[in-house]
Amino acid sequence: MNQLSRLWKESLHLLYPLRCPICDRTIPGSFGKWEYPICPECQRSIEYVGEPACKKCGKPVTDQRTEFCGDCMRQTHGFTQGKALWVYRDEVKQSVYRLKYANRREYGIAYGQELVRVYGRWIRDRRIQMILPVPLHRKRRRQRGYNQAGIIAEEIGRQMGIPVLGNLLVRCVDTRPQKELNDKERKNNLKNAFKIVQNNVQLKRILLVDDIFTTGSTMDGAAEVLKEAGASDVYFVSVSIGRGW
Repeated sequence: MNQLSRLWKESLHLLYPLRCPICDRTIPGSFGKWEYPICPECQRSIEYVGEPACKKCGKPVTDQRTEFCGDCMRQTHGFTQGKALWVYRDEVKQSVYRLKYANRREYGIAYGQELVRVYGRWIRDRRIQMILPVPLHRKRRRQRGYNQAGIIAEEIGRQMGIPVLGNLLVRCVDTRPQKELNDKERKNNLKNAFKIVQNNVQLKRILLVDDIFTTGSTMDGAAEVLKEAGASDVYFVSVSIGRGW
């Protein structure tokens, strides 16, 4: 963000209070800067992902003795490890929908801030060198006008001082929405869906960012391409995730 854009954004925040991305109500005391991105009521009502959680994908599990969720026990993933912020329930589902389809781009900033608050130390400990948003196909990007994962990734990178490369990884196939498919169809849907714009990835530890994690097919597809190009470890963070059993 250049200096003029930053000043314009700060001026808007002085005039207009910010809204909670979960309930869309004004956050008390939010004139001028975003002290905390989620209003107190929503902090209590939404379900943050805590322990016990799958040690591979981060899905919440029911038993402290369970190391991996059912999905991760049944399949081998291309990514190294991942974390998610909230369980994908109604309030979070509606919030993500508004980000993606109602032009509420400011929600992506709030998600990024909250991901850093919760997982900033975990990201630092992974020694991440580069952040990549999971890309949209150019057709869908044109229709929406923005990539919601890119907004989240930019805020994480800004706060943590890690470079964000939004155009290194591209989606070269306009795949069907994953929510319409079963597990097998999701994996086939992402075959050869991603490519990188250069043949060699110099940085070894990469963090992928997306809004929703389901079975991991999207992260697998992206991670496998990055590893083929030279990355050694591909981690991810997502805003929301389903439960693991």
